Amino acid sequence: MALKLSLRPEEKLVINGAVIANGDRRANLIVHNKASILREKDIMQQEEANTPARRIYFPIMLMYMDPASSTQYYDEFVLRMTEFMGAVSTPEVLDMCVEVSKAVMDRNYYKALVQCKKLLKFEAERLNLSYSDE
Repeated sequence: MALKLSLRPEEKLVINGAVIANGDRRANLIVHNKASILREKDIMQQEEANTPARRIYFPIMLMYMDPASSTQYYDEFVLRMTEFMGAVSTPEVLDMCVEVSKAVMDRNYYKALVQCKKLLKFEAERLNLSYSDE
């Protein structure tokens, strides 16, 4: 099944490591095969990994974008997830952590990123930070 992406003017995305920028008009792309795709809103720079949940998201994102080097980022993910799970006691959040970890172990990095966004939202609510998934 093909993936249809609707891009806003000037929106950027990464496809298999290549940064692509849309022009000045809305555009639709159809991707017919499996590819690692992240929209601009889902891309995090290293300096933005400045909270516990963001430090979990960042290595997962790197594993997703560069699966050939995933072992390089895995240890950082394990360390950050272990720290996070040691600091929370809410069963629902711990279940989310387990789901993220399972997805990573299955090398389903996109699913792990989607699950990890729930941790980002939880953290933002707890720390009274703004969070937007738009």
